[in-house]
Amino acid sequence: MLETMRQPLLELKDIKKTYPGVQALKKVDFDLYPGELHFLLGENGAGKSTLMKILSGSVQKDSGTILLDGREIAITSPRDADRHGVAMVYQELSLFPALSIAENIMAGRLPRRNLTGTVDWRRVHAECREILKGVGLDISTTTLAQDLGVGASQLIEIGKAISRKARVLLLDEPTSALSVHEVERLFSIIADLLGRGIAIIYVSHKLAEVSRLAHRVTVLRDGEKVGTLPVNDASEATLIRMMVGREVTDRYPKEIVPIGKPALEVEKLSLGRRVRNVSFSVREGEVVGVFGLRGSGRTSLARSLFGLEPRDGGTIRVQGRLTDIRSPVDAIRAGLGYITEERKLGLVLRMGVAPNMTFASLGSMLRYGLIDHAKERQAALGLVERLRIVTPHVHQLVEFLSGGSQQKVALARWLCARARVLIMDEPTRGIDVGAKVEVYRFLSEQAREGAGVLFFSSELPEVMSISDRILVMAQGELVATFNGGESTSDDIMAYAAGGSTNGPGGISS
Repeated sequence: MLETMRQPLLELKDIKKTYPGVQALKKVDFDLYPGELHFLLGENGAGKSTLMKILSGSVQKDSGTILLDGREIAITSPRDADRHGVAMVYQELSLFPALSIAENIMAGRLPRRNLTGTVDWRRVHAECREILKGVGLDISTTTLAQDLGVGASQLIEIGKAISRKARVLLLDEPTSALSVHEVERLFSIIADLLGRGIAIIYVSHKLAEVSRLAHRVTVLRDGEKVGTLPVNDASEATLIRMMVGREVTDRYPKEIVPIGKPALEVEKLSLGRRVRNVSFSVREGEVVGVFGLRGSGRTSLARSLFGLEPRDGGTIRVQGRLTDIRSPVDAIRAGLGYITEERKLGLVLRMGVAPNMTFASLGSMLRYGLIDHAKERQAALGLVERLRIVTPHVHQLVEFLSGGSQQKVALARWLCARARVLIMDEPTRGIDVGAKVEVYRFLSEQAREGAGVLFFSSELPEVMSISDRILVMAQGELVATFNGGESTSDDIMAYAAGGSTNGPGGISS
């Protein structure tokens, strides 16, 4: 239906972009119609982010043409994009924490009084109240950005873009950190925007969102356009095959391995009001999934186990030994590894692949008290090959890797350190289908080698598919435990949403 319109709102023709050693985009064509949501899919490193950054003005194309309303335009800076009505909402939000909502929305364009030249704050707050109303937020415009949750921050970013009269909205993984309720609110806002003729390019790795939102889907692979499909022809199997270039028959690979003695035992761990009297165990060779909605306390529990947040009470035993973990150094010495919820917080982006892999095991890389760089390089080369990390060399800065490769570097760190208990918080957030499969295989491999794996996730299908046991958290408490394969999504969600400790599953460690 959209293609029958006389003219696209936005057209990209023969877009090329090359980085040192990598051709990110190879003559990519793309078009977008008014009121259309056009899904952009591809594995990490396929070129999606580069294409979006070119449109937003933060990266300049090497060659190619951008047309708006049939006329060629130049976008060489974010200011150019803004002037042409193109607005980007990044996955990593860009609000200024110490400024108010109103100051963030109106940054760079505060209205002035004609006579005095001072800021017309009454007008600022009045306009911002209307903007907030438009995105369904009922909060004060004087609230500081640092006091907002992720969902509210995301909607404010969208409100800011709309207030700049955006005609094209670029959304990069907008639901990756939102609760179920926040996702539904966002989808309602998106439907309203489309109804007003605003066109949206939507990047996400959540294939279930395609049928819910999209009019058309374009798939990129290795910097090239594989094809564009109407949503009715875009089944998940078809899209996965287009993205990875092959059939993926098992999206949740899981090995059955012998379960050994306890690797991690937690007894009555408490962390203020966020975590209360949580007890459980993880055995050698076991993958234990922890499921909870946003605010359930699961991330606080993960951070406390690794010594990143001081606990108020409780005990931790690692391989039978009582361990006083007060810092990450204590945790590493005890044999624990940790993958953070925000992967970039667990990496040093401005350093190379090799040192990022060996941070937790520097002692084994020393020679005469100095780092043996040849040994470090050899270890990194082996890990790159083992985990199939896409990088031109082990000295490449981690910031230039795709999201999936960055996550594999984080995993490699704990392979190098030979962690016996691996704590992973949302390890598949923001990575593509192929990379997710490799993370699941990594978990199974670690379990097969005798490690205990504690896997925190808000993605219920993956928790149910790869866990030997499932722990459910709600309101800071462990409210239910299920053996793998013995529960339905409705069972788990009922406990996660209601926090009930009565009924099937019960509480156990």
